[in-house]
Amino acid sequence: MAVDGPIGVFDSGIGGLTVVRALQAELPHEDIVYFGDTARLPYGTKSAETIARFAIEDAGFLVERGVKLVVVACHSASSAALEELVRSCPVPVLGVIEPGTRALVAATRSNRVAVIGTALTIAAGAYERAIRALRADVQIVAKATPLFVSLAEEGWLENEVAEMTARRYLDGIAAGGVDALLLGCTHFPLLIQVITRVLGEGVRVVDSSAETARAVKELLDARGLATSREGRGQLKFFLSDIAPRFETVGARFLGAPLEDVTRATVGT
Repeated sequence: MAVDGPIGVFDSGIGGLTVVRALQAELPHEDIVYFGDTARLPYGTKSAETIARFAIEDAGFLVERGVKLVVVACHSASSAALEELVRSCPVPVLGVIEPGTRALVAATRSNRVAVIGTALTIAAGAYERAIRALRADVQIVAKATPLFVSLAEEGWLENEVAEMTARRYLDGIAAGGVDALLLGCTHFPLLIQVITRVLGEGVRVVDSSAETARAVKELLDARGLATSREGRGQLKFFLSDIAPRFETVGARFLGAPLEDVTRATVGT
């Protein structure tokens, strides 16, 4: 694989752009190719077999574009398909669950942690299984916070609605002894300021997108795959469906306007 090839990132939608944003901050010289399977979202409502098939198709699309590494910026695909992707993909593959989980377990001193995510992610229990695989005795509060998705997409990040919603979801978590909380959805980093404020100074908030970017940097360095180029890396975006609001919402997640966006068909 080419050292100067791009990093590939895929998600069922455009929430994974927060991972791209974190990758840009951590690895500013790297080129990135992003695929959002917006025509077939959400993945979380599909069977594990269907999610795995979609994920393999998405990864294959990126590999065809010469990527040197694939980042699965989708919690459903990371849970249902990561092992198969690692086996079948000709380049290294990383998901979003393990990096965030490792950071969460390392952050706690009270042995009490919390994970927030969509209702589907929390019901699937992937984070709880990953946490217990690292530390069997940890106590976990897993809480669905689905309105955070709508707030992030609407751009209501610091207003009274965001504040009230965060308090309704998160009040009592710190009082229960939790000292570390994981953002288990790629939408949630947009709300990190209000979430951190509501939780208070005694709770460390772990951003799975940022932790995934750090894990990518570690892997590239360990395998000698970091780019030799200088200057700002290039971004290219592919979406399987281009919805009317994608530019506005996508720019919010990326932190910059989306340029070089192409519609692409993947699978059947």
